[in-house]
Amino acid sequence: MDRPLPPPPIHIGNLVVDPPILQAPMAGYTNAAFRQIVRDYGGAGLLATEMVNARGFVWMDEHVAEHPDRLWGVAEEARPLAVQIWDNDPETMAKVGHRLVEEYRVSVVDINFGCPVKQVTEKAHSGSYLLRDPARMHAIISRLVQACAPTPVTAKIRLGCSPNAINCNEIARVVEEAGAAALTVHGRTAKDFFRGHADWDRISQIKQHLRQIPLIGNGDLDSAEKVVAAFRNYDVDGVMIARASLGRPWLFAQAAAALRGEPIPPEPDLETQRQCMLRHYRLVVERFGEQKGTVLMRKFACCYAQGKSGARHFRSHVANVSSADEFLRVVEEHFPRDDAAVTTPI
Repeated sequence: MDRPLPPPPIHIGNLVVDPPILQAPMAGYTNAAFRQIVRDYGGAGLLATEMVNARGFVWMDEHVAEHPDRLWGVAEEARPLAVQIWDNDPETMAKVGHRLVEEYRVSVVDINFGCPVKQVTEKAHSGSYLLRDPARMHAIISRLVQACAPTPVTAKIRLGCSPNAINCNEIARVVEEAGAAALTVHGRTAKDFFRGHADWDRISQIKQHLRQIPLIGNGDLDSAEKVVAAFRNYDVDGVMIARASLGRPWLFAQAAAALRGEPIPPEPDLETQRQCMLRHYRLVVERFGEQKGTVLMRKFACCYAQGKSGARHFRSHVANVSSADEFLRVVEEHFPRDDAAVTTPI
């Protein structure tokens, strides 16, 4: 298969996603600060929150508590924006979906049927656990579609629960029949977690089992060249970029340029990357305060250093910081940088 580029926009219900490059929802990472950095660089046609526990949302609402931190920024930020939710009870999901549409005016409500973490699967019988129960998935999707109309509802799945239980073709039909407006497929099973390689051939084969909703592929897209190859070689309507963007939020812009046939923007120099990380840090601290914000930023700082000379040394230092002074000192002394870079004050 050698499909022409650039790919057309995708239609998720009444929403046009252009370019058809989506930012993946990732627990603990895709908060409002990260999303703002991605928006600053551009290139993502649809951004998404972290996954929100629907049952926890309802509990907070009933106890007059603040809504989950994972909804930080959702009410005010630019659109389009998807919020991903999870649970195994159709009525709970419908209640939360309706609130997201009415109160937060979200662009898309996405259902997580792909999370492989035991706390979600074995303990809560949600996420990828539900791939073994297509009837329950149908009930959740159809009830949520009804509660959220006309806002589109989408679903994200894996190929199956294990390599011996791959049922993505059957699940794809269930998702569409239940009324979902798009399907995203991560090319691994739940048992795989993130080991091995995403199976894009299996993702592509799902397309023939869908009548009209778009198919979005996800897994191992860590360069603009791989995004181009995914559209050229596989029968997908869109792609979703996940882990590779955590320390490289400019990856979406690089991929979008490549799809347009334009020169791929080079990686920012190390000083620019350092300043990007510091802006990210300021946004987190503004929301959570110095101590909590600094602790939350540790993992992001490690992502920004990933793959660079001296990254291990930097990670060993930044993993223990708990104040702004400590964080800024470690960044100044240990974050990889160009010899000729000029330091700019925060």
